[in-house]
Formats: sequence, structure tokens, C-alpha cells
Amino acid sequence: MCDRKIQIREKTEERLAELPIVQYAWLEAGDIPFSEHVREICREECPRYGTSWSCPPGVGTVEQCRARCMEYEGAFVFTTVAEVRDISDLQETLATRRDHEEVVRQLGEIFEALGAKTLALSGDSCARCPDCAYPDGPCRFPGQMIPCIEGYGIVVPLLAEKAGIEFDNGRNLVTWFGILLWK
Repeated sequence: MCDRKIQIREKTEERLAELPIVQYAWLEAGDIPFSEHVREICREECPRYGTSWSCPPGVGTVEQCRARCMEYEGAFVFTTVAEVRDISDLQETLATRRDHEEVVRQLGEIFEALGAKTLALSGDSCARCPDCAYPDGPCRFPGQMIPCIEGYGIVVPLLAEKAGIEFDNGRNLVTWFGILLWK
């Protein structure tokens, strides 16, 4: 591993105690599993499909998303966990997303302060704007938008397995995944 990569890892790990990260792993970008099937699930089951620049088809094809990810050297995969009273209450569950996305942003700042270029992906579609400009206009805050991991066609259970990270942390605990690709 080159000295620059080692330095970024070491300096990042020094700062991790400041963040509520439950588990993490360092992977190569090429370790990320992609599948068209994940995109099919988005299209068939997700109400955000076709409504946001952070989701398909706004993010591009799975192959375009994969190619974008392969432009980066490494992937920092991590989880945060939020406790909810009722895991089946989607509104309560999604309300915990903002805390996770704040961690994603803070990690991005850590990496960028070390001179790394980053691409952040999170466990849900971007919620920066109350109403996304998609498809009628460009993203209002492209530097702040965090696309959805699954929207990129990434198979999160396989990613968790490759990273040695728990996919499910227990009853009434929401496990949020994040990926920070960097170079």
C-alpha cells in the first residue's frame, strides 16, 4: 500500500472516535458488489424512484454508477445505528436518517481535509431539499447531495459480508450503511 493511502487511513482512524460509527471496514472500490437486480427492486418497490437526483434513473445506469465508483481507489464502508420504538414505523425509522447523513458529511470533511477527493453514498435518497428539482431542473445543491447506495445498484448484504459488518444489529435498531469512496 502506498504511503499516501496509509496516511489517509491512519489519520482518518485517529478521528473516528469523534463519530458514532458502530462498525467500519476499508475496502478497494473493486470489492463493491453491483447488480441490476437491486435497480429492479428500486423501480418496482421504492416510492422515490424517478423523483430525485439521488436515486435512479437520475443517478444514471448501474454501469454508469459502477464506472463512477471505480474512479476511486478505496472505499470506507461504515454503519451507524439508531434505536426506534417500532422498526416497522417507516416514518420513525426515516427520521433517524439525518443523524446518519451528518456522519457521512463529517467523514467527507475528514477525508477532504487530508487531500482526498470523495464520493459519498448513503442508505437512503437525499433529503436536502423538501422537493427535489428532478426531473425539471438540475440539483440545487450538487455538492451536498448524497446518493442512495441501493440506487447505485450496490448489493448491501453482500457489501456487509465482504466488509465483515453486521447487516442487522437487532430488534428496533436501524442500521444505516454509508460508503465513502476516496482517491
